Amino acid sequence: MSHNQNTTNKPQKVALHHIHQKLNAKIIEFAGFLMPVRYSSDIEEHKAVRESVGVFDVSHMGEFLLKGKQALDLVQKVTSNDASKLKIGGVQYSCLPNETGGIVDDLLVYKLAEEEYLLVVNASNIEKDRNHILKYNDFGVEFKDISDAMSLLAIQGQNAIPTLQKLTDINLAEMKYYTFQKGTFAGIENVLISATGYTGAGGFEVYVPNEFAEKIWGAIFEAGEEFNIKPIGLGARDTLRLEMGYCLYGNDIDDTTSPLEAGLGWITKFTKNFVNSENLQKQKIEGFTRRLIGFELEDRGIARKDYEIQNAEGEKIGIVTSGSLSPMLNKGIGLGYVQKEFAKATTPIQIRVRNRVLKAKVVKLPIYKK
Repeated sequence: MSHNQNTTNKPQKVALHHIHQKLNAKIIEFAGFLMPVRYSSDIEEHKAVRESVGVFDVSHMGEFLLKGKQALDLVQKVTSNDASKLKIGGVQYSCLPNETGGIVDDLLVYKLAEEEYLLVVNASNIEKDRNHILKYNDFGVEFKDISDAMSLLAIQGQNAIPTLQKLTDINLAEMKYYTFQKGTFAGIENVLISATGYTGAGGFEVYVPNEFAEKIWGAIFEAGEEFNIKPIGLGARDTLRLEMGYCLYGNDIDDTTSPLEAGLGWITKFTKNFVNSENLQKQKIEGFTRRLIGFELEDRGIARKDYEIQNAEGEKIGIVTSGSLSPMLNKGIGLGYVQKEFAKATTPIQIRVRNRVLKAKVVKLPIYKK
């Protein structure tokens, strides 16, 4: 069953749903899927990743296979980064710009073979992304949505290598960040392992067909037992990415935010034409009025999405897009858009939390520095 046929609007279950239930995870509906938000506590899970190793089931993510003589042409047309720079075995962070200056989604582009690419997209955007890419497929590229057939596990933290090395002959320590290899993993052939992740703690992501998900989950937990490996939910996933200042689609970037405003100029390459590149290039030259910043609270409290950001004089200069308590810094942190002149690190700002105003300051990303 593919996503566009999910007419009942009942949330989908990932292949490992029964395992998360057995582990007594708190399960919530997220992006149309039933997902584990936490197993023990967000802070405990967050620290497990920062200090040892943890495993996320992120099987809700979408995967598209693009194949054909002009597969690269299609990828180049719809993504902002320059995919012609990718070698086989390379991965690229990128985004799908829309026609009006915003972002359809952020994604990973994998070059599997000379004429074959894998795009990994956010769960909430699978259908939207598929429609958007197909709209530009004048290239006769074969497009296959394999989202429902694949499971994806992210094994993150400094003990990811000694854990996973027990399960494969691929030399994991030698794998460069943002590359992948295919090989035998936990006795299963042709598993894609990539040196990627959205935690800033290092580690790998492992793609397997659903029928092997349970075997691989079990093998990883057995291998990581000596490192006190833990299952990690979406709660800690959010605080980990926030400490790094990584954008979350739907919060920090969306259909109305430009990649340049969001600090994603580094994945927006004007060496080629892509959807809306002319307007974005114009914006780069003429400048833009707001900028995504990271901030730390100096007063106790937590800034939440949509709270007002003010300058030191109490005038509104922007809005919080993501906020939480940082388990590593033990203070409130967040991301938000402010008028550009307030975007410099150390600029004093304040966050309006209901009827109180909390002191804060702009910080350089990542917010948490190892």
